[in-house]
Amino acid sequence: MKIAIYSQNFKNKETCIGTLLNYLSQKKANVFIENQFYRLIDKHFDLKNNYKEFEVFQTLDNSFDLLISIGGDGTILRAITYVSDLSIPIIGINTGRLGFLATIQNNQIESALDSIYEGDYRISERSLLSIETNPENKDLVQLNFALNEIAISRKNTTSMITVNTHLNGEYLTSYWADGLIVSSPTGSTGYSLSCGGPVISPDAKSFVITPIAPHNLSARPLVIPDDTQIQLKVDGREDFYLISLDSRIATLHNSTIVTVKKASFKIKMIELHSESFIDTLRKKLLWGEDKRN
Repeated sequence: MKIAIYSQNFKNKETCIGTLLNYLSQKKANVFIENQFYRLIDKHFDLKNNYKEFEVFQTLDNSFDLLISIGGDGTILRAITYVSDLSIPIIGINTGRLGFLATIQNNQIESALDSIYEGDYRISERSLLSIETNPENKDLVQLNFALNEIAISRKNTTSMITVNTHLNGEYLTSYWADGLIVSSPTGSTGYSLSCGGPVISPDAKSFVITPIAPHNLSARPLVIPDDTQIQLKVDGREDFYLISLDSRIATLHNSTIVTVKKASFKIKMIELHSESFIDTLRKKLLWGEDKRN
């Protein structure tokens, strides 16, 4: 099995990483570690001597069978920039906080990988959002997709911005707010949820538009079909605003027209049979903590 390993840092992950490397070494897996992460952990684990069969990657191709992300959900969002449209399945070992996407705990690493080697898992395909800007922005050309959300927000001002919104060419409304979130089902439990958006099942064919602190008192999150084309244009006292694609941020001029739609590819997340989205909701959002249950 050809496996890629990605993480953003080394802090508080020594035991987890050691367990993972030892397991994959015993399995004689064909392991490639992301270049910067390899350099971070090389001295601690003496990779060149103890795991000399492990190699380094800077980019991926479709010959990989699996990508293992070590961290929280933010690390997985970074990992998908390597996977892109290659259809490489992803599994996350959770060393972060909440962990909606990264669900494998440190004490489950070996059993989870046993299940993967045995084929005892299912694939959850996750829709993504893609973005086009007019005029074109060079920072949003190559990595023009997001798994969680695309969000517009004010930049150098405390004043509200106005986000003029069209759906499939038809005018919807102008949101007077701190910003606007367009979220996928996967992202519905993230930024959108914290702004009052609904929780959407990952396999639902929907997106949700959620205003950030709207001054339109009747403005509420709106669930739309995922084949909808969303056009956004910002007005405000400042000439520029921020747009974020998951954790990647760019600055756009108010004259820019932003078009958001469903990406042409999906991300494959590995789910073990011992877990489910509903189970994750109970655990992570503490829905099962109601004493009446």
